[in-house]
Amino acid sequence: MKKHWIITNIIAACVFILLLTLLAQIILKGVTRHNKEIEVPDFSSMSVAEATKTARHNNIKVEVTDSVYTDRLARGAVFSQNPKAGSSVKRGRRVMLTINAIIPKTVKMPDVVGYSLRQAMTELFSKGLTVGRLSYEPDIATNNVLSQRFKGSVIRPGRELEVNSPIDLVLGCDDESVAYVPLLKGFSLNVAKNNIWENSLNVGTIRYDETVQTYQDTLNAVVYRQDPLPEGEESACPMGSTVNIYLTTSQQKISAN
Repeated sequence: MKKHWIITNIIAACVFILLLTLLAQIILKGVTRHNKEIEVPDFSSMSVAEATKTARHNNIKVEVTDSVYTDRLARGAVFSQNPKAGSSVKRGRRVMLTINAIIPKTVKMPDVVGYSLRQAMTELFSKGLTVGRLSYEPDIATNNVLSQRFKGSVIRPGRELEVNSPIDLVLGCDDESVAYVPLLKGFSLNVAKNNIWENSLNVGTIRYDETVQTYQDTLNAVVYRQDPLPEGEESACPMGSTVNIYLTTSQQKISAN
């Protein structure tokens, strides 16, 4: 009788331990699920309102912590984020956003009249400005800046302009000078544009293919096609001629052309 009582207690103890183990597993699973990591969405190019809504839907939070300015992105749109899109985070995590400034920074126009084209480009870039259209007039000093213009009018040094404003340059050109089209394949947009300007040419059409969907894609895209193509001596053209460029993120397209 006593033996049966001992066996009954052992069985009861085993059942109790089994139930306790199962209960612990259920509780642990619930806690693990509660703290389950989620994937951070890609907020790039979204407005802050859109990013906030998307974050709320994914049980995380967003906070604007910094701003930059670029003319290749809508004002107020998300420029970058930390953690990056695709990162795994806990629910409730705060994602820091850098947005494109709504009111861009302003800079003062320098005086580049009398500079060479290369010197003028360097000076404009250092001030946060960029090159607009190059036009040429007869002059003995080829590629010497004769006039600086903004939106069709002569612009005086010291005038306040938004960052990245394009400055048109009127340059000298003698009767014998010509330009040669550079090979741009594989270059990013900024490098391609600089090569075009440095060769006394103008940037024409800039077209992205279907692989470029986000602002980050525009940064990663490179030239896979250009018009006209460089063809040795036959590629000589008047200074100030236009070069059109086409960009992609597809390695297949870059290799195929």
